[in-house]
Amino acid sequence: MEKYAISSDGQKIHYKESGNGHTALMLIHGWLGNTEWWIDQEKHLEDRFHVVSLDLAGHGKSDTTRENWTSELYADDIKAVADDIETSEIILVGHSMSGAYVLEAALKIPKVKAIILVDTLKNLSESFTEAQAEEVMFTQYQSDFKNAVENFLPQFLFVEKTPAEVKKRIQHEFLQNEPETAINLLRPLYRTDFRKIAEQVHIPVIAINSDASPTYKENNRQYLKDYDYVTITDVGHYPMLERPEEFNRILDEVLEKLA
Repeated sequence: MEKYAISSDGQKIHYKESGNGHTALMLIHGWLGNTEWWIDQEKHLEDRFHVVSLDLAGHGKSDTTRENWTSELYADDIKAVADDIETSEIILVGHSMSGAYVLEAALKIPKVKAIILVDTLKNLSESFTEAQAEEVMFTQYQSDFKNAVENFLPQFLFVEKTPAEVKKRIQHEFLQNEPETAINLLRPLYRTDFRKIAEQVHIPVIAINSDASPTYKENNRQYLKDYDYVTITDVGHYPMLERPEEFNRILDEVLEKLA
């Protein structure tokens, strides 16, 4: 079922529900993504879980008229949907930039019992400031977004074995956005010190990370009290799209461990 919840600033947040079960799994996409990124996971999980995927404001079918883009409001988008669904227990699953926002949302939602991160927050000791993001990324997006999407970003997002159809799909979806919009949607990630938020998270956090770049477990454990990770190999930044069957198998193992 497709539904809408109202976030704290009045934005309509689109979400989809399927399945049933004691535990709700809330799936939250990364930058410029949408609920469609999780279709393989929805089908795989709905016989055992109450599965909810949502579009953050500015993405997918959610409202795009937010005046101030902040991490707190992204967290409120997640909370709005969590408050709207009927469940006694929630596990938040956050991919890419939403890894940071599910940490923040978990502090606002008492029903959250665990967090699963997907290829994100691999080294909380290493912070990337807004000024650095401006210099390295945003100036490129502003000057030639198409070139950045097709020639600059692939070195960070894809690996040799990333399927061509996944690359094509991601790049096509990215290019549906105006450069200024794309920057505004990403900027909150670099305006917030998520280490301070991580220090307040006392529930289990397990990451499913690509081996395209290393994960620094001990660094992350300085901030997240209960942190661990598993690796999925030969994938880029979109493991749930690149190798859905293997990703689902690993996700099952993580869910079993959290149970």
